[in-house]
Amino acid sequence: MKNVPEYFGCDVFSTSVMKERLPKETFEEFQRTLETGHRLDITVAKVIADAMKDWAIEKGATHYTHWFQPLTGITAEKHDSFITPTKDGGIIMEFSGKELIQGEPDASSFPNGGIRSTFEARGYTAWDPTSFAFIKNGVLCIPTAFCSYGGEALDKKTPLLRSMEAINKQTLRVLKLFGNEDVVSVKTTVGPEQEYFLIDSEVFHKRKDLVYTGRTLFGAKPPKGQELDDHYFGAIKPRVQAFMKDLDEELWRLGVHAKTEHNEAAPAQHELAPIFNTTNIATDHNQITMETMQKCAKNHGMVCLLHEKPFDGVNGSGKHNNWSISTNTGANLLEPGDTPSENAQFLLFLCAVIKAVDDYQDLLRVSIASAGNDHRLGAQEAPPAIVSMFLGEELTEILESIEKGEDYEGSKEKELLKVGVHVLPRFPKDTTDRNRTSPFAFTGNKFEFRMLGSSASVAGPNTTLNTAVAEVLSQFADELEGVDDFESALHDLIRRVIKDHKRIIFNGNGYDDAWVEEAEKRGLLNLRTTPECLPYMLHDKNVELYKKHKVYSEAEIKAHYEIKNEKYCKYLNIEVLTMIDMTKKDILPCVSRQIHELSDTLIAKKNAIAGIDTSYETIVITKLSNLSKIAFDVVRQLEENSKIVKTIDESDAASFYYKNNIIPLMETLRNAVDEMETLCPSDKWCYPSYGDLLFSVK
Repeated sequence: MKNVPEYFGCDVFSTSVMKERLPKETFEEFQRTLETGHRLDITVAKVIADAMKDWAIEKGATHYTHWFQPLTGITAEKHDSFITPTKDGGIIMEFSGKELIQGEPDASSFPNGGIRSTFEARGYTAWDPTSFAFIKNGVLCIPTAFCSYGGEALDKKTPLLRSMEAINKQTLRVLKLFGNEDVVSVKTTVGPEQEYFLIDSEVFHKRKDLVYTGRTLFGAKPPKGQELDDHYFGAIKPRVQAFMKDLDEELWRLGVHAKTEHNEAAPAQHELAPIFNTTNIATDHNQITMETMQKCAKNHGMVCLLHEKPFDGVNGSGKHNNWSISTNTGANLLEPGDTPSENAQFLLFLCAVIKAVDDYQDLLRVSIASAGNDHRLGAQEAPPAIVSMFLGEELTEILESIEKGEDYEGSKEKELLKVGVHVLPRFPKDTTDRNRTSPFAFTGNKFEFRMLGSSASVAGPNTTLNTAVAEVLSQFADELEGVDDFESALHDLIRRVIKDHKRIIFNGNGYDDAWVEEAEKRGLLNLRTTPECLPYMLHDKNVELYKKHKVYSEAEIKAHYEIKNEKYCKYLNIEVLTMIDMTKKDILPCVSRQIHELSDTLIAKKNAIAGIDTSYETIVITKLSNLSKIAFDVVRQLEENSKIVKTIDESDAASFYYKNNIIPLMETLRNAVDEMETLCPSDKWCYPSYGDLLFSVK
């Protein structure tokens, strides 16, 4: 095996590959296009397409695909070969600039929220030149955006790229106020930590619920879970280690900076963390990572579960989104600097994020909403549904001193930095602790948005975050541009923002019931479920936000709203049908057999020995009979309610019907079945138990 630096990125048409294979003038023109954001000239695209094709063929590729991210939450691809027939009956291998720049998949067969009818099938994919092409499974994959014939975005990448343009534009306005004339572009960066479960494929395929829904709909808790905290950071099992080794190698070949891997808190749970990258590239890489995880797990006789809560009673899986803002000169705008001006600048950008999170807490909650994530939020491993920010004790005290106009001495043992405006206090660098219960935590030079679900694309949450911060920076620039006394105006702005938005800052325990009451007093939203939070997408202030910065049109916002509601309902419908199927075909017959066997034993014992104690058989038969009746009755109710919900035309009304009328029945059915499992012999229960699943990988 080669050394990692020798093969890292070998399947990526990277900058170094382009520099080597493209004519100098073409390469330089392409780089200028990336820096300025201008449209790529077709003549340049032709040269790049030819070089890309030759490189891919040398790597063994025969096909190419426009690799895009529709609103299904996963990636999509349609493969076309490079072959072109010749007059003599042969072929040549061709790939044009037009084929590189634009493709044409069916736009009506993907989620579109009513933007496309079945007979309106035309859609387009457009090359995203800011993200490198790569070879996967022998196919040249070209990252693209996906839109309808009318230009409406039908994917997750297009709005993300728009939001990056928005925050770039507004950040440059603010930076110029601080004299940063050398900065020509700004990008947000993300490092998404990915959590997942690994279970043996043999037991996986014996569970209909895992196969159909990705999570266990039934399952009694095993005697041992994660109580001993012995799995977290524990020794990695050889089989898992072999999987991780192959995963790293495949990701490194694709240019993904996989960095950290370890056991997570729950049995069979693990995590992979990459080095941060530009947000749209990090989004592509995370999609590649999830797909590669599932592929590698299969090669090792395992299944990778990416559902947010595959097992009740143990930790679920999230995706911690480490977000920051960086300039083309290498400066991190969320890191205190070495000069007074840099520190004043840091405070302003910090306040911009604080105000953005407070003003658009509803949209941030919407951005991570899903049926799967509803199971996870507020549990011991995930932040609550209430959006708040953690800044750490010292940074919070600094902001309080600014608000009150008081001096802040800080700890004499800390490194003290002067802030640019003399009326602002001095403050220490990098003094934050970590708060696992905080939805949005400052960790020294970035914010960790911890609410994301493990199976979700990071595109949506970062689109929202970028746009919200862009709007606040726009407001700041409007206020500060052209003022006579910049330092005083800056101080007044920072002080006012702290005073008006300090309610969003909370450094305590997010799991404490007292926080729910406190958050309500502060006026913070507590949107516990997906149906409760989705209507906020359509609030006027949120629609205007996206329209102003040209991230979503009003039609696109409504389409995304419909799609989120429809997806929620469809996921729940699949789960309901699966529960009904499992209960009627497997669980109730299994319990009936056990009742029959116990009844035979009871009769045999009574016939053999007069007065013998048969309390065990009698009690278990009674309990199983009562529970099976409850289960059967609930199944019939679920069947009836499933018919009713199909008659509801409005997707939002249907999602609330699932929440209020169907989910409670699902919980009742699960409780009954789980108790029945505890009363049946393990070798006669119809499905592998939680113990079999969680400890299946030896």
